[in-house]
Amino acid sequence: MKQFINFIKKEFIHIFRDRRTLFILIGMPMVQILIFGFALTNEVKNSRFGYIDLSHDELSQRLVAEMDASNYFEAAAEFADRDEMEGAFRKGRISFGLVIPDDFSGSFHSTGGTKVQLIADASDPNIANTLVNYATAVIQDMAAGASQGLQIPYVIRPETRMLYNPQLQGAYNFVPGVMAMVLLLVCTMMTALTIVREKENGTMEVLLVSPVKPIKIITAKAVPYLLLSFFNITSILLLSVFVLNVPIRGSLVLLFSESVLFTLVSLSLGLLISSATASQTAAMFISLVGMFLPTVMLSGFMFPIENMPLPLQIISNLVPAKWFYIIVRSVMIKGTGLAIVWKETLILLAMLLFFMGMAIKKFKLRLA
Repeated sequence: MKQFINFIKKEFIHIFRDRRTLFILIGMPMVQILIFGFALTNEVKNSRFGYIDLSHDELSQRLVAEMDASNYFEAAAEFADRDEMEGAFRKGRISFGLVIPDDFSGSFHSTGGTKVQLIADASDPNIANTLVNYATAVIQDMAAGASQGLQIPYVIRPETRMLYNPQLQGAYNFVPGVMAMVLLLVCTMMTALTIVREKENGTMEVLLVSPVKPIKIITAKAVPYLLLSFFNITSILLLSVFVLNVPIRGSLVLLFSESVLFTLVSLSLGLLISSATASQTAAMFISLVGMFLPTVMLSGFMFPIENMPLPLQIISNLVPAKWFYIIVRSVMIKGTGLAIVWKETLILLAMLLFFMGMAIKKFKLRLA
């Protein structure tokens, strides 16, 4: 029995010495429950909205104030006309718009009813529908409050306009998210195994004594998967257009270039994982578990990032899929150009340089 207890103590010592195993056993469940608990929600909060107030009376200002006071909306800006509001939608500054007609208060009190227009960014149809329902509820509550004591209550009739996706097809949101998820996971996982495979097969020593520089070895490892990714990108776009009927409204050259840039980021991340791990099992575990959950939960593809706590919103900025998802949705669905997505492009470029530099540095350490 004493020998058995000693073996148990020995295993505990091994576990506590191995920080990676300790993190997997204790840290990973805690991280997952926190991410799932805060990220898995379809509720939309604090959505930035813009408005056009052509009436500028007490009732119109009250409507804007009540929208802003709700937990669902946050007033971003007042616009002079529809073109200015449309530009804000294209740049992603707002996801919802409210247009209040002139003589809003006069029509409300003289005829017993008036109209407002609700405009939503339907590139994500689920969020668009949710925002329209929230806004309609706020408007109806305000109308009921303004007509208290009257036999016939006044009404405000919302007219809804869905931008970019009038039919509210789910594929418009599905395609950009799947592109980001497939390219990141496939490219990262496949390249994460390349250098580790050399170590396990015993051929790494041949590479170490060769006169080839580390950057050339790493680049040679990535090129085959980059060429295969060209096929993946092309097939995804062809299926999107001809099977799912999702149009490419922006520049095809820009969209393909951004996809190649994101592929390079994924490949460099995989090479970094490969250089830092000692076994194919560890490399696959990190690439699958370490990248799948953040890609699904924190990219904005399935769950709105603005609903999450501030720490998770900050962490989401480190997920490459988030920035690529924004780029694809802007270029493919909204028809924007590089002038709109330049910031996201620079972030992906910075990630590429960082991951590639770290992969080369890790590889040089192995050489030493």
